[in-house]
Amino acid sequence: MSSLMRDMRILVTGSKGFIGKNLVLRFKELKCFEVIEFVRADSLDRLPELVSQADAIIHLAGENRPKNVDDFALVNTELTRTICNVISSFGRDVPLIYLSSTQAELDNLYGKSKRAGEVAVEQYVAETGNTAVIYRLPGVFGKWCRPNYNSVVATFCYNLANDLPIQINDPGAKIRLVYVDDVISEFISALSNMGGGVYFGEVLPEYFITLGDLAEQINAFKNCRTSLLSERVGTGLTRALYATYVSYLPTGKFAYDLTRHGDERGVFVEMLKTADSGQFSYFTAHPGVTRGGHYHHTKSEKFLVIKGDARFCFRHLSTNESYEIFTSGDKPQVVETVPGWAHDITNVGSEEMVVMLWANEIFDRDRPDTIASKVLI
Repeated sequence: MSSLMRDMRILVTGSKGFIGKNLVLRFKELKCFEVIEFVRADSLDRLPELVSQADAIIHLAGENRPKNVDDFALVNTELTRTICNVISSFGRDVPLIYLSSTQAELDNLYGKSKRAGEVAVEQYVAETGNTAVIYRLPGVFGKWCRPNYNSVVATFCYNLANDLPIQINDPGAKIRLVYVDDVISEFISALSNMGGGVYFGEVLPEYFITLGDLAEQINAFKNCRTSLLSERVGTGLTRALYATYVSYLPTGKFAYDLTRHGDERGVFVEMLKTADSGQFSYFTAHPGVTRGGHYHHTKSEKFLVIKGDARFCFRHLSTNESYEIFTSGDKPQVVETVPGWAHDITNVGSEEMVVMLWANEIFDRDRPDTIASKVLI
């Protein structure tokens, strides 16, 4: 970590907004930052005192849907100009990060006011030689974004998570997005790399998706609780959208039920399925019960005994070679089945056995690749 990022006091305007709340939380995690907050209810008279304490300023406060259109200029332009003037009055360089919008390129009241804010920052730097970074952000999405306001991602996620309808006028319309965690990371990185002058920063990665595809993806997140088929939520836009979607789940939906299949041997429960990496489940077996007794041509499985004592038996279908493995919940150990070997698992303990199971493919009743076969002959 650079010396610039040690024990910095950061003045954050708009700290109670969507991006502000995420930023302040990250600063608290890093511990080397002290946050000074300027919020909507604060008087402008407080600014000189706050700026005097700040080592850097992140100016997030803005207005994009005011009740009075005059507030566009009042907040987006005049507040920015005031902050620049206050910094200038102290005669020192307080690095400034200014949050603008891609709409600064458009001919509308909001865009004009954000562009005027940019001009104020550019003029301030030209006059003082101080440091500033301007970010023209597209649509930002993530946890805590206000739904049914100015983020279609927040609206779709909130409404679908709460069983409310969504409206799409043009499914083919493409939107440009950045994820709030990436915005925060970029801001923190900028604090440690800011030189003199003013420049336009960039948040990466950027994502592009149509409204129709966005709605389809979020609906797929919702439906995975019944289908158990998980989306590819580990990377990229899908990962960020999934995190955003689940952040809007009401507390009553934090948990959901699974189907429990039971017989005299024990129970079997499927937990999660994937499109191309198999499925997860668990099963139980009473003392003395043997489960399995089959082989696979291609399918592979991994077993992990969570509780109890187990004996795995194997028999090679061509050579009749046999093999045994004993394992228990006291010793975390994965036992892997191998194509061409019949296998079973027996509870050899005195208590119920609980076993986690991963199979590399979703069970297909039409092509199960599971052929019954005795293991011990």
